Amino acid sequence: MPTRIGRSLTAAAGTLLLVTAVAACGATPAPEGTGNSSQSPSAPATSGGQPSGTPSATTPPAAEPVVLSANVKDGASKVTVDTLVKVKAEAGKLTKVKLAYAYTDQQGQREKGTVRGALSKDGASWTAAERLEPSGQYKLTMVGRNADKKSSTKTASFTTHNLSLDQQTFPTFYPLKGSKVGIGMPVVLNFDVPVKNKAEFEKNLQITTSPTQAGTWRWFSDREVRYRPKHYWEPGTKVTVKANLNGVNAGNGVYGQNSAKTNFTVGRSFKIRVNLASDVATVYKNGKKVRTIYVSGGKPGWATRSGIKLIMAKEYNKKMTNEMIGAKEDYSLTAAYAMRITNSGEFLHSAPWNAGYFGRTNASHGCVGMSNGDAAWLINQTLIGDPVITTGSNKGMEDGNGYSDWNLSYKQYKKGSAL
Repeated sequence: MPTRIGRSLTAAAGTLLLVTAVAACGATPAPEGTGNSSQSPSAPATSGGQPSGTPSATTPPAAEPVVLSANVKDGASKVTVDTLVKVKAEAGKLTKVKLAYAYTDQQGQREKGTVRGALSKDGASWTAAERLEPSGQYKLTMVGRNADKKSSTKTASFTTHNLSLDQQTFPTFYPLKGSKVGIGMPVVLNFDVPVKNKAEFEKNLQITTSPTQAGTWRWFSDREVRYRPKHYWEPGTKVTVKANLNGVNAGNGVYGQNSAKTNFTVGRSFKIRVNLASDVATVYKNGKKVRTIYVSGGKPGWATRSGIKLIMAKEYNKKMTNEMIGAKEDYSLTAAYAMRITNSGEFLHSAPWNAGYFGRTNASHGCVGMSNGDAAWLINQTLIGDPVITTGSNKGMEDGNGYSDWNLSYKQYKKGSAL
């Protein structure tokens, strides 16, 4: 029979085997809160030592490729010259855009180059700064990259429609570039082919003045538009004018043939006030009276027009004949100094043959005559665009007869704008 000690050892051994067997098969979990971590179940480990239940790091998916597109299709033909080429990028940014061209101009000269353009700040779009040329071959190269900075390139080639000279209108500016003009001089823009779409053209006219002064455009006809300030130009004003009209739709199948620009400076203030009632002309420079000139204006039936005129041109040894104005009297005279002030034939000029009438009687066929000495002095002092302010007759100025711009109020003048 076993002793007490023997029975105790046997019982302990049996208990140990039972606990070991239970732990090995995992049938009964250890009680919670025992604090014995060796009794808690643990997750199996992976070969890398990380628990198999924890997600591992993965490579992010590749970014979508950048998508490049333009408003002109590859292979397009007869694209109108008023098209402004535009490019955009989706799922990325543009890095480079090139629009190359080749065409033959009206003189048969082959022209090649690239069209300027501007990239948006976010790189999502590009817009050409110029329209297209007729009968041109164009190649558009678009380069962009996606979020992964992977670059893509796309090209498109196209041609433009043909235009005859009758389908193109050419702009001409006056005053000429670098001129110095009088305080009344308007900006004059003429076209050789009529413009029907005036609003579209006017939107593409830009004028910059220093110092800044209010002003407006006014259409005098389908072939002429002018700009004048609200008041006479301030002396010393610098003016820059641009007509970005190349390719602009003028209406009736006509397009702008070219862009043009000019710049000029306004001189001192110089005004000539002609009083036909007293036959005296008073000259003011920078507001100060500098000369009194005795004159003779148009006689009855040939009255000189009252109103504000501008010096349009200065001529020497100008031949004056009755045929020029349709007068019945037969005459042919030569004025040593002549300053044109209307299209219809009015001049300020030397007229020694009428010396006996100066300061006394109006005896001319519409011009304002004066002595050789006064005319020589005046022609040397004046600039194109100096105002000649005439009073004393019942005959007024016709709209468009010379630079008649100042005979309208600013409100009336502005009504002639197409915008």
